[in-house]
Amino acid sequence: MKNLFTNKRIIVTLSALLLAVLGAAGTVGYLTFVRSPTNASVDACADGRPQAEGQVVVAAGASMVQGTLGHDWVDDLRQKPAFRDHEFVNAGDNGNTSADLLERVDSDIVACGPDRVAILVGANDVRDGVPLNDYRDNLRAIVDRIRDKTSARIALMSLPPLGENLEAEINHKLRDYNTAIKDTATHAKIDYVPVNERFTDRLKNQNDRPAYNFSFPTSYLAATKHYLLGHSWDDVAQRNGLELLVDHIHLSDRGGAIVTELATDWLSGDVAAARR
Repeated sequence: MKNLFTNKRIIVTLSALLLAVLGAAGTVGYLTFVRSPTNASVDACADGRPQAEGQVVVAAGASMVQGTLGHDWVDDLRQKPAFRDHEFVNAGDNGNTSADLLERVDSDIVACGPDRVAILVGANDVRDGVPLNDYRDNLRAIVDRIRDKTSARIALMSLPPLGENLEAEINHKLRDYNTAIKDTATHAKIDYVPVNERFTDRLKNQNDRPAYNFSFPTSYLAATKHYLLGHSWDDVAQRNGLELLVDHIHLSDRGGAIVTELATDWLSGDVAAARR
């Protein structure tokens, strides 16, 4: 009988531990991959243009815009005293490609009646092998739709490196997509924000960076360290041998600060500063 009670206690204890682990795993998954970003477009623009004393600014793209995995640079802008009267709408959606953004351009960008639109999308196109011509066509269609339906000033942001080894094969591939971004901006006579160039300047003399090695487990572990263990995104990056990216794709606090600075210059009307 004593052994029976002992075995029951062990089972109850193990069950409680299992539930705690599953609960923690579920919490990380929700905070990282499921929850909406702060002031998501689906909510902020459900009834049309949000009420704002200043400009309505929409940031659109994938996970680097959504900011639930890695640094949230859109929220950085929201917190700046200079932009306190602006309404910042986050139209980032984890996993999006340019085709995905094109499908929701009306509901998540045009519906907001924006004064400014910043677009950062394409990392998933590169990773998924979306043909370059398709990517270029999608970008043009997104820009054309926004210009046709709004009077917003538009900026295309170049894509940060994928991983911090600039000579990795995927970064050679990325260059063609960034050329497409710059060419699209030039052709459409809209603004171009050189995110990749700033990252490259920071990384170009660092030859000891690990090879590109992104995976879902890597991202999940990074999120676990941040949300459960309280590590900063910079600390997570450092533990992975990185500086500007936490998991070879998403932004550390240092990487996010670069994007914030460039976006601030653009919003302040200093496009020349953004391009430097």
